[in-house]
Amino acid sequence: MSIRVAVLGHGVVGSGVAEILLHQKDCIFAQRKEELELAYILDVRSFPDLPYASLFVQDINTILQDESVSVVAECIGGATVAYDLVSACLQAKKSVCTSNKELIATRGNELFAMAKENGVNLLYEACVGGGIPVLRPIQTCFGANNICKVSGILNGTTNYILSRMQETGCKMEEALKEAQQKGYAEAVPTADIEGHDAARKISILASMATGKYVSPFDLPVCGIQNVTAEDLKYASVYDCSVKLIAEFEAENEGAQLSVGPCLVPNSHLLAHVNGVQNAVRVVGDMVGETVFYGPGAGKNPTASAVVSDMITLTNLAPVERIYWSSEPAKISEKEKTADYYVRFSGQSGAKPLSGFENVSFLSDPENQATCAVVVKNTSRSRLEKALADANIGLIARVMA
Repeated sequence: MSIRVAVLGHGVVGSGVAEILLHQKDCIFAQRKEELELAYILDVRSFPDLPYASLFVQDINTILQDESVSVVAECIGGATVAYDLVSACLQAKKSVCTSNKELIATRGNELFAMAKENGVNLLYEACVGGGIPVLRPIQTCFGANNICKVSGILNGTTNYILSRMQETGCKMEEALKEAQQKGYAEAVPTADIEGHDAARKISILASMATGKYVSPFDLPVCGIQNVTAEDLKYASVYDCSVKLIAEFEAENEGAQLSVGPCLVPNSHLLAHVNGVQNAVRVVGDMVGETVFYGPGAGKNPTASAVVSDMITLTNLAPVERIYWSSEPAKISEKEKTADYYVRFSGQSGAKPLSGFENVSFLSDPENQATCAVVVKNTSRSRLEKALADANIGLIARVMA
């Protein structure tokens, strides 16, 4: 007996899903004692040279009208066309899984309601951490816990770039080009470089942790676009590495969230997460600290997570939905103090810093070219206000 499935999109992830479905049949059968039969692949392009070229269709209605297809994997990306296709599948009473973090982070509430209304399911394990199983453990294995904190490296592209800059001393432009050549970065990498991808992922994790919706637009986001090789050099003086860190913490006043470059002490586990690897640190009030580590980007790891969801969907009763409420989570307005790294040009920033009690210079204070300091126990807003007229190159939190 077989269960017929479809894949929307034949890009990097979609092609990986198709290949796994076709070449890993024994593994899949061992899980369900049923075969997942790939019935259709939707794509506007044709691929006549592929051995499975006959499976391609260009009209979603072919899939929607085939009642034998019960599970669909969306691998297109974006939140416009993908939303239309996923909503059509749910309304046609087909369960859906996706690797599309933008879709889930921004329009998940609507799609969850649609799935509930039509008695089907929507799963999204591949949206966070690529091939790392992290969402389902939070949803199920930590059911006896209040999730206190989630933090980590959630974007493989930026982590690869920062790792290469640190290893070779190259400029960001060179590391980005290399990442694109290896398929780790998109042709237009804005969402990765500016931190939006990581923001979508931490908003999904925070929504699951709180049980209420956290919008990716409700948190401060700073990417790595201003990080230079010079910053990595100064960080090493402070015995730190530079990483893009996404963080959620539950507080009585509400959730604290942020995405931004951090100086991570080299004694910390996250300082040694390099290349396209991701690491997600989850703290529960009963279980304590757990860390999930593995490939956060790439064709096969992400496709593996998508197919895992497809297998789960064939055995998941409609009542077993694992969603968050559409009610907005409370976001704290209270700003925490921390240590901050600041790099600015010349001495323009040194004078305003005289009002801060504890400032450590990482560069020669007599150097008129650049100046790098660590300001202890302050808030970012106070720091930014004091340095409003300075020529700031980068402000990064020093991770505790």
